[in-house]
Amino acid sequence: MNAVSEITRPPESRPAEAARPTSLKFEIGARTLMQVSRSLVRVPLDLEAARSGKLPVLPALDREAHGYSVTSLPEDQAEALVHASGGMLPFVRQRYTRWYTDLSGSFDSWLGGLSGNTRQGLKRKTRKIVQESGGELDIRRFRTAEELECFHDAGRRIALRTYQEKLLGSALPDTPEFLREMVSMAAADSVRAWLLYIAGEPAAYLYCPVVDGVVLYAYVGHDPAFNDLSPGAVLQLEAFRDLFGEGRYRYFDFTEGDGQHKRTFATGGVACVDLLLLRPSLANRATMAALGGFNRAVAGVKGVVMKSPLKGAANKLRRG
Repeated sequence: MNAVSEITRPPESRPAEAARPTSLKFEIGARTLMQVSRSLVRVPLDLEAARSGKLPVLPALDREAHGYSVTSLPEDQAEALVHASGGMLPFVRQRYTRWYTDLSGSFDSWLGGLSGNTRQGLKRKTRKIVQESGGELDIRRFRTAEELECFHDAGRRIALRTYQEKLLGSALPDTPEFLREMVSMAAADSVRAWLLYIAGEPAAYLYCPVVDGVVLYAYVGHDPAFNDLSPGAVLQLEAFRDLFGEGRYRYFDFTEGDGQHKRTFATGGVACVDLLLLRPSLANRATMAALGGFNRAVAGVKGVVMKSPLKGAANKLRRG
């Protein structure tokens, strides 16, 4: 059975999945001006599914559901999925590369694949942190339940200072559900975590569950007081040293979203979109039209600013 026919097989042969309230945000940068709630079934693609290029199976919708939220869909499959959905309204929420690193080789081989400038930059950043810490690079590693409780205490102290916590609410969680899951994964030896200390102070954390040999870039953050020392890059480097050293993992998955940090450390990537597919109701048409118009307006303003002489002046002021 091919991918398209799998998607369009009769709904009664596929289980319906519960839809969840999802906020469609009208945003400028990290600021949300307003939001519209829709009840959507999430269809998240993991790294293997994104790399395979196959269309995902869309489960049947309950009557109350407005549609689907498909994440990490390979961009070249978007048109086919829209066609296979049978007339649902498509809306691309974001485009990005889903970056990953192949962990099947050696650390030295991976490091040698980076550009000379990147390697020198990492050495320089590591050296600065070592000097700041009295001559020692203080990386602490966690994998057992007892160790991870200590990690969580220090990681939350860092998280409370990060923009992920203050603006996005996506820093290391502090919920009973997360703590139970952390302990359960530790019991199965399916999680790795790291802390970087600078001059005795916790400066950066990295928390990575492991699923089917793929290490997930789940929660990361650093204390903004140490911004000038680039603690996140140094911590990522040392985490990779450990993961390659274990010799048991297939990939490090940087998950959804783009960023310079991910591009620096990755060995490959898949061009992806996050795609909404909504029932063709009047309310959904109006919502999509409003979102599309708003996003085009924001993009237009950004384009004007990028071309403006004011941008160059602002950059000079930031450089001091």
